[in-house]
Amino acid sequence: MTLNELPELDPAAGSVETAELVVSDDVLVKLFALGPGGAFDPHVHDDCENVFHLLEGAVTVTQGEETEAVEAPAVVHNPRGVEHGAENDGDGRALLTASLCPLP
Repeated sequence: MTLNELPELDPAAGSVETAELVVSDDVLVKLFALGPGGAFDPHVHDDCENVFHLLEGAVTVTQGEETEAVEAPAVVHNPRGVEHGAENDGDGRALLTASLCPLP
């Protein structure tokens, strides 16, 4: 799938829209579009690694007690068992994928 083939997501301010891009027994790749002020709350995946690929915009990523402002293009690794989340503090849309991958 290319960037031109991604589903069109246009979230309102404060909201998040999602689409599943890849679903298999080994991996889930989900697309997140965060409107200005949109966020997904910190959460934990105990059984898999999570990798954000920021394609457009900027977000503040939370990992445990740490936060970091990240601008596209960027990759953020969220290790297994580490609480993580993201918030769009900007004025435009932020677009990222999250890949959940169990280790063999």
